[in-house]
Amino acid sequence: MLDIRRISTNRWWNKKKNWGLFIFLSFLFFVRISKGSLYKDFYYLISKPFWPGQYQREVLTKSVEQEFLIRLKQLEKDNKRLREILSLQRLSDSESISASVISRKTGSFWRQIILNKGAKDGVEIGSFVVGPGGLLGRVENTSLFTSTVRLLTSPESKVGVWVERIQMHGLLVGSGNDYPKVIFFNKDIDIKVGDFVLSSPASTLLPPNIPIGIIQSVDEEFKAKKTANILLLGKPQAIDWVQILKVEI
Repeated sequence: MLDIRRISTNRWWNKKKNWGLFIFLSFLFFVRISKGSLYKDFYYLISKPFWPGQYQREVLTKSVEQEFLIRLKQLEKDNKRLREILSLQRLSDSESISASVISRKTGSFWRQIILNKGAKDGVEIGSFVVGPGGLLGRVENTSLFTSTVRLLTSPESKVGVWVERIQMHGLLVGSGNDYPKVIFFNKDIDIKVGDFVLSSPASTLLPPNIPIGIIQSVDEEFKAKKTANILLLGKPQAIDWVQILKVEI
């Protein structure tokens, strides 16, 4: 009896193994025929409960929005820079020379930038230089291929200026920092914070009404004259493109 049971069990087990092997081989056959689509569908079904929910979608959406915002700000910045360059290039070739900044010492005592245009390009000592924002300085010396510009912030810089609101002339003097001073030789003038400072219309060396800066603070310690600190509109520490004005010296 025991032998009969053992033979019967073996037959059942072998039959089960054969069916299992048949199912496994059939599965491989279908995977082969369907080129993996059956496996992909199966993975789709078992992984669906673990897909990102509402919280994950919100996180991803926020990340995408932040990316778009950064790209938009960069495009706005590039657009503004290109507009500034184009506004400089409106001056005709007969009035100016386009140049790029190749070196700068805006934080040192010398307060100067070096341009890639020099004597061979027609740059002359004493020519004024403007950039995005307004007046930057004056050409101090030239070589054959380069020119050095003394910035308005240099202690050696002195330029006649004009305040439109009060119709008053002044003298812009560099102080060795980022805020040059305007000296008015009249202590009773009504100068105010926020007044715009332009190039003087009385100057024979510089075109009139070139933007220079904004009055940031007014000093009261001098009795015979009044001085004010200027926030310059042109930022030589950041610009890379300028125009050298051709002015008869």
